[in-house]
Amino acid sequence: MRDTLKQTTYLDATLRPHRSLDQRGFLIVMMAIGGCGFLIGFAFFLAGAWPVAGFCGLEIALVYIAFKLNFRDARRCEHLLMTDSGLYIVRTGPSGVIQKERLEPNWLSVQMDDPPQHESQLILKSHGQVTELGRFLQPYERVEVAQAIRAAIARYRTASA
Repeated sequence: MRDTLKQTTYLDATLRPHRSLDQRGFLIVMMAIGGCGFLIGFAFFLAGAWPVAGFCGLEIALVYIAFKLNFRDARRCEHLLMTDSGLYIVRTGPSGVIQKERLEPNWLSVQMDDPPQHESQLILKSHGQVTELGRFLQPYERVEVAQAIRAAIARYRTASA
């Protein structure tokens, strides 16, 4: 029988999308793009093609907006916690909205193609509940998460036997 006061942790993982550009790198890239755009726009302005300068400014603004949307999307994450009382999935969306889900590990099955394809999905099923994990991860990362969840399920079932 399980001790209700002390929970065993079988899995504790946080999944986040990969981002290779930090805030410092973003500043450097934007300074380079802004500087080049300004020089090109200024050269066209001096040559008498002043509308091009406005389009250069618009181009810089669009690149800035694209980067900001990318950074906003980087706030997305999925936290997985498997204890004696179940598998808890806490999803945080780009806007900060939090969704919580609980799955029963005794009935949990993990479906993932191995070797993975680009469109392969990591699917968890338990008692009619179906949930997809790690949509933002690379295929090889989804396989690693699937293996970690399977190992946690095995430890969970061994401990409860």
